[in-house]
Amino acid sequence: MAVAAATQNRPELTDDAFLGGALHLLQLRSGYRAGLDAVMLAAAVPADGNCPLRVLDVGAGVGTAGLCLARRAPFAEVVLLEKEPQLAALAAENVRRNDLADRVRVVTAIVGAATSDLRALALIEESFEHVIANPPFHDTDAGTLASDALKAGAHAMPDGDLESWARFMARMAAPGGKASIVHKADALPRLLAALAPRFGSLKILPLHPRQGAPAHRVLVQGLKGSRGPLQILPGFVLHEEDGAFTPAAQEILRAGAPLPMSAAG
Repeated sequence: MAVAAATQNRPELTDDAFLGGALHLLQLRSGYRAGLDAVMLAAAVPADGNCPLRVLDVGAGVGTAGLCLARRAPFAEVVLLEKEPQLAALAAENVRRNDLADRVRVVTAIVGAATSDLRALALIEESFEHVIANPPFHDTDAGTLASDALKAGAHAMPDGDLESWARFMARMAAPGGKASIVHKADALPRLLAALAPRFGSLKILPLHPRQGAPAHRVLVQGLKGSRGPLQILPGFVLHEEDGAFTPAAQEILRAGAPLPMSAAG
């Protein structure tokens, strides 16, 4: 993989290594840049040995979460769904340059697209064992948006759109399939309100920046059609006091290890 050649004459891009260098992704130098959240989301997906797994990454951006999962799980087939053509084009390039085109494909479509539009893209409702999402974290009504439209769309969406994302994830998940979403910790009430009518056996995994600090992110995972009770899992600590990643976090970020919730099934 020629890293220098990938960004030659393309100063707007960076070439970033993930999973200890097992994955190299092109991203826009300015604007939204995927990182730890996307890797942790990918780690939340159970990937059991040689079992086939169909996964839809909703709002995939340049493909970070879905491609991390595909690299970690050699029998996973992943669809990256992204509405912005520029990001979808980068995602497709990232698929090719990481030699994952046999198991990963990119579709350009909006969340909530009509059934006929999805079918035209060979996307069938209720056909994915797992649907994942790392939606924009900020409310378009709660602050100043970025001047760049692409950056603004990646960072913020209307408050009610979280419900639309949950509805779409439920449409695409197979009966008994799972959904996983990562978001800010203070969005947890809205997440539960959007997911609970559609997914049961919800698991909440708080992500703490360091031991003793309040969680700043949450991963929520649910089972479509289940009536099982909600569980709050032991929090996962990302950093030591000196700022270094904890050994458990390093195993995920460098070696592609699963999160505790995926080990629990």
